[in-house]
This record gives sequence, structure tokens and C-alpha cells, in this order.
Amino acid sequence: MAEFSIIDTYFNRHTSTSVDLGVGDDSAVLTPPPQQQLVICADTLVAGRHFPLDTNPHAIGWKSVAVNLSDIAAMGAKPHSILLALSLPQIDHDWLKGFSQGLYDCCDQFGVRLIGGDTTQSPHLTISVTALGWIDQGQAITRAGAQVGDLICVSGTVGDAAFGLQHRGHELQKRLDYPTPRCELGQHLKGLANSMIDVSDGLAQDLGHILAASKVGAELYLEKLPLSPALQQLPDQQKWHYALAGGDDYELCFTISPDHYKILKQQTPHVNITMIGTINNTNTLSLLHHHDSVVLDLNGYQHFA
Repeated sequence: MAEFSIIDTYFNRHTSTSVDLGVGDDSAVLTPPPQQQLVICADTLVAGRHFPLDTNPHAIGWKSVAVNLSDIAAMGAKPHSILLALSLPQIDHDWLKGFSQGLYDCCDQFGVRLIGGDTTQSPHLTISVTALGWIDQGQAITRAGAQVGDLICVSGTVGDAAFGLQHRGHELQKRLDYPTPRCELGQHLKGLANSMIDVSDGLAQDLGHILAASKVGAELYLEKLPLSPALQQLPDQQKWHYALAGGDDYELCFTISPDHYKILKQQTPHVNITMIGTINNTNTLSLLHHHDSVVLDLNGYQHFA
């Protein structure tokens, strides 16, 4: 089967009216909404590096989209569309069917369209997705806006995906294979949060990116980390390591003023948001457990380890 036959069979669905020209030409064509900016990101997943080789192809398709939508959410933007570059060692129709279905299932859930890309042969299965979104002019939430006195918050629970990777077959493996990008929450935080990042490489490492970009420090309260029951039962050092250094959670970590935090909690009573620390002017990240200082050897995900 030639490249274009693969595209026509598995990756060519009718696009919405918000796309002027989608799959099937040299480039896609979009008309930007008035008074909005384009938000764009890209992620690459390599078999055996970013997901186990025996991962269900449907899960691979879902995750390929979800990790990019998480980056869009972390800017407070509304996701719009994706581009897919797929490198295949061989043509496996069962794999392509499952992968494309997982990709479209994620796209459909979050109102996103596949509008173009490329397919080719390679010795290694590699999936690169570029995601596009829109945000009101000047409203993007960056890593550089944290203010002294801000509260540090995180959505959902952390450490689940890392636990699921180490305990294949456990119910938390679903959190590894099928991450949920917090698109609705990200958009809701526009005008409320001062800084934000998605937790992809470990909470401590990703929070460190906010601190470095904002030139501030923080205190993190270990007893407040939102943990699933399976992690709560573990010894402290072990559960803290999963939560702070595990990665692949794709939750949102953000800083917000106390006043805006009260507004957020009132407006989102059914959203799981936990305050886990505060921003200060120390330029360091301090870990505390019931006011006692804790020293942990934390290394988040390293892409070239």
C-alpha cells in the first residue's frame, strides 16, 4: 500500500467548517478567528522510549494526541487541530486501524480535527504530532508569570502514570496509556492563573521550570500532594518519588493568587484542584512535610538519559 493509500484509508475524514482546507493537499489552510493568537506545539513519541513496545495501538493513537492537547491546555488555549507525521517500520493494517481509531477518539472528545501531515517508512515506529489552538490576544498563560505569594496548585492526582508503568496490569496503567488533557480547566484558568505548565516530566522538575522562568522560589507541602489510593498506601519516600519525579501525568500545575484561587474554587466545585505549596522569593524549591524540611533525590524524566 502506497503512502497516499494509507492516508486515504486511515487518516482522511471530512474536516469541520472551521478548516478551509484539510487532508489531501500540500498544506492545510485555516482562517484565524478575529482578535485571537495561534498557539502551536509539537511532541514526538518513539516506540520503546515513550511507550512500551506492547502498548495497545489504540492507546498509542490516543496518547499521541493527548500529550499535545495538554500543552495547548497549559497555555489556557482552546485546541483546534493537529498534524500527524508517522514513521512506520512496516504496514500493519490491524495496528493502523487501532492507532487511527485511538487518534480520532481523542480528537473527537476534545473537538479537534486532523488536518494534514506525512507518512513514511523508518526502522523505528515514531509518531510526531503538531497541535494548534487559539487564544484571545495577549491572554496566553506562560511559565514566567508566577508572583511571590501565589498558591501552587495541581489538577487531578500525580504519580499514577509512573506507578502504572512499574505495575503493568494495575488499574493505574490506564492513566499511563490514556492521559486526560485538562483542556476545559486550562481555558477556565485564563485570566485567573499567573503561570502554568503541564506535568509531563515530573511535578518537581516541571514546577522548577516555572520557578526558573519566573525567577522565584517555592515551598511544596508533601502532605498535600493529591495521590490515588494505591500510592497513599506506599512508604513516604516511595510515594513522594512517584508523585514528584514520575512524569507522564499530564495534569496542570499552576500558580494563582489567593483571591483568584477562591474564585476558581467557587466556579469549579466539581474539578479536582489541590493547593500544594506557595511561591516565595528564595529562588529555591523547598520540600516540607508538616513544616519539617525534607531532602529528596529527585530526577524527572530525562529525554537523553
